[in-house]
Amino acid sequence: MSFFSIKKYNWLKIGLGIILSLITLLVLFYSSIYFGLWGKLPSKKDLSDLKQQQATQILDINNDLLGKVYRLDRQNITYKQFPKHLIDALIATEDARFYEHDGIDSRSLFRVFFKTILQADKSSGGGSTITLQLAKNLYGRKDYGYLSIVVNKLRESIVASRIEAIYSKKEILTLYLNTVPFSDNTYGIESAAQKFFNKTTQDLNLAEAATLIGSLKANHSYNPRLFPERSQLRRDVVITQMLKYNYITEKEAEEAMQNNILLDYQYYNPNQGIAPYFRAQVIKEANKIIAENKLVKANGKGYEIYTDGLKIHTTLDINLQQHAEAAVKKHLTKLQKAFEEAYGNLAPWKKDSTLIYKTLKTTAYYKRLKQQKLSEQQLQDSLKLKRKIKVFNWEGNQTKNLSVLDSITHYLKFLNTGMLSVEPQTGGIRAYVGGINYNFFKYDHITQSKRQVGSTFKPIVYTTAIENGMPACTYYSNKAITYTDADNWKPKNASKNNPSDLNYSLETALSNSINTIAVKVMHDTGIEKTIDMAKAMGITSSIEPVPAIALGVSSFSVLELATAYTTFVNQSIPSQAYFITKIEDKNGKLLYQHKPKTSTQKAYSDHTRQIMLEMMKETVNSGTARRLRSTFNLPNAIAGKTGTTQDNKDGWFVGITPNLVNIIWVGNDQQIGFKTTRQGQGAKSALPIFGYFMQALNNHPDFNFITKANFENSTPKVLEELSCPPTKEDGFLKRIFGKKEDEEQSFKKEEKKKKGFFDFLKKKK
Repeated sequence: MSFFSIKKYNWLKIGLGIILSLITLLVLFYSSIYFGLWGKLPSKKDLSDLKQQQATQILDINNDLLGKVYRLDRQNITYKQFPKHLIDALIATEDARFYEHDGIDSRSLFRVFFKTILQADKSSGGGSTITLQLAKNLYGRKDYGYLSIVVNKLRESIVASRIEAIYSKKEILTLYLNTVPFSDNTYGIESAAQKFFNKTTQDLNLAEAATLIGSLKANHSYNPRLFPERSQLRRDVVITQMLKYNYITEKEAEEAMQNNILLDYQYYNPNQGIAPYFRAQVIKEANKIIAENKLVKANGKGYEIYTDGLKIHTTLDINLQQHAEAAVKKHLTKLQKAFEEAYGNLAPWKKDSTLIYKTLKTTAYYKRLKQQKLSEQQLQDSLKLKRKIKVFNWEGNQTKNLSVLDSITHYLKFLNTGMLSVEPQTGGIRAYVGGINYNFFKYDHITQSKRQVGSTFKPIVYTTAIENGMPACTYYSNKAITYTDADNWKPKNASKNNPSDLNYSLETALSNSINTIAVKVMHDTGIEKTIDMAKAMGITSSIEPVPAIALGVSSFSVLELATAYTTFVNQSIPSQAYFITKIEDKNGKLLYQHKPKTSTQKAYSDHTRQIMLEMMKETVNSGTARRLRSTFNLPNAIAGKTGTTQDNKDGWFVGITPNLVNIIWVGNDQQIGFKTTRQGQGAKSALPIFGYFMQALNNHPDFNFITKANFENSTPKVLEELSCPPTKEDGFLKRIFGKKEDEEQSFKKEEKKKKGFFDFLKKKK
């Protein structure tokens, strides 16, 4: 053998050795990944029992989606729910050979490997199949330093081959579309369809499906909400690919590309979207139900709302809710402006340093500064330091350069509200507005807040009196009385237009909300009896046994007051408000069903109920709520009661219709009252919200079951008892010789003396 032949042989031997060594290294490298030296890989058993986090859906009474609760915004659906053009768009764009390969594109895989190792090209990715992408979506990627992309790709190829061995192509597509990340932190096609187009996946048209599939290339860069033009160009690329692979015709492609993307974006963030206060309360109620009923999964662990994909069916009507929120915004936008103008530059939120610093000290920012043990000067400097802050305004949220003190003064001025609409026959909550903006004001004014109820307590006083035998045509003078055993308390009337020589029937006194008479009625009936009646009607808060409760100095929640007022249109039985009708698991299995409380315990007689309802109808027809007729022109069957508290701090209105009881409160969280009673009385501050709400309902035939409903017909006996003149003037001799000065008397002594006076007339329930 010649020298050159030997040399050639040696080089061949060396070359083969290198190749064999590389192959051995590759095999060892691959084996190290396969056998888990770079981290455990999911087995076929693991893959056959995939458990993915899913968003819990909160649904309204008609199964419309109110919102979602999640750590990952994902909802799983079946293959049958995918429209054909969605599948075609995905395959044409992401993996044209999907039905032909076994999940791995070997050429792409080796290209990535060699470019990364030999050429140090970190951008050599690409060529992933749908199955490989699914593997990445399911298990994510880890950091392995310089070899990260190679290790991750090989790990994904192993997982992908196992997926292909377990699942059919349809099942792989289903898993992929249920897990793939879309824009705005959204996972899975169903969540994306609902968020961007407010529809289910099966209702997506070709253009919409192409838009969502197009965003998969880079879900931020092609976000249709943030970058509509860029997203539209990408949508057209997807449609062009579908045409290229003969999934659609040229005509279909042209039609799909001719229009701009039209989004119907839904905010499922807890702080945004429809009924956020209600949804927050539903989460609390659902957790309570899960705990009390010991609802557990097959593994014995309790259900987790944020990950287990439950379906929580609620009592809310999304359509009623939208009108309620619109009514609140329409009225409070105007009322807030008037509230600020009335105070001008002397407003407490500008001038009252005690109030400002009292509020400041409750903030988390101030507490953090105090913990740092700063000097007084450093503390003041920090509080005055300006920064860009997004703040609430009715005209639209704004970003302003404000200090913490500026922010405090900005938010101190706002009026807030609580509005609740309850179906009295069942207690189902149909509309729920807990405040003016959940993003900026988390405090719920329906369940968390308790405020003085003012004159909305008077119907309880009158109900007690009538139930205890007081004739409906009993007359009282509106003359003020000083109660000597109650710190010489002398209740006064808001109106100066009530002559002291006139006597008013109970109906007139209630419908015109005459304070002095309400106290006298309770005086003659009894404080304890009045409190007992309030409890029987569903009030759970403590009520101090003092004369002033007749004027509503006690504090109740909106929810409590709603319970009490349902008795007037629910056969005298208080209806307990509830939120959730049923809870299902992610597969539709029923976990919990609400069972209505079938109490037949009447708080008072039907006779009393009909009398009270007639009186409160008169409040709307000719009393303090007559604006519903004169200004809002509402023809509906409505009974109601206005309420205003001392210093005009709280405005209330209760609007009763046969099938809906509505409670509305308006006020300031820091107890800053309205400048004048004219502006702050419930008829001006709260009633218009109900007026706008009912006007909106009257414009939609879908709400005829509310707007066209009529109250029960009162019995002839009830109508006869109420058929008396509204007022009765004092006789000539009484006017001449009667006492002109204010009377004085002991409330307790009078109560004891009069106790039981009407008992012989008491009606049986």
